[in-house]
Amino acid sequence: MAPHITVVEDEEALSVLLRYNLEAEGYEVDTVLRGDEAELKLQERVPDLLILDWMLPGLSGIELCRRLRVRPETERLPIILLTARGEESERVRGLSTGADDYVVKPFSTPELMARVRALLRRVKPESISTVLKSGDIELDRETHRVYRRGREIKLGPTEFRLLEFFMTSPTRVFSRSQLLDGVWGHDIYVDERTVDVHVGRLRKALNLSNMRDVIRTVRGAGYSLEN
Repeated sequence: MAPHITVVEDEEALSVLLRYNLEAEGYEVDTVLRGDEAELKLQERVPDLLILDWMLPGLSGIELCRRLRVRPETERLPIILLTARGEESERVRGLSTGADDYVVKPFSTPELMARVRALLRRVKPESISTVLKSGDIELDRETHRVYRRGREIKLGPTEFRLLEFFMTSPTRVFSRSQLLDGVWGHDIYVDERTVDVHVGRLRKALNLSNMRDVIRTVRGAGYSLEN
């Protein structure tokens, strides 16, 4: 079963973005816009991880976190707190209340995805695969090594993240803007033509010795990784 993640975030655009990127990683995702509604939802079903905004209508994230920690069912629930408060005293307060990790807005989407994987790997290691496989390609997230038909492929850090993103949803077509959000992060400005450059580099690295081209260009839509 895919890990189940609940996102409690009242900024709808950010909630949609988080849901999209988490589902692209293969997680089952629920989103809630209010703190009081989240409290009720968490009484019905406890997820594998909670991404919780500090400032919420109905019930603040920090208070919800405090309440969850006194309930036996949720006292060990992994919680990542999202907040615009970057001061050290606020970080200490958030962590002291029971949050496992703390991310300050605006944040890099790839960094948050990495924090989610790291936290799940720590508390529920069986739920996170460190090795992704698609067709004859194998990617090891821990060692940052990529193999095709047993031969190691040398990739730069951006090409590695790009391939990792593709491999979480093989055959799915991603637009350039979706790749920008998923690989570079929505808060970093990168021209869409940069995506073409890095896809080209990734394609060249993967297609050694006349191997089949596994990256499909879908005209007017984007790119996908074929099995």
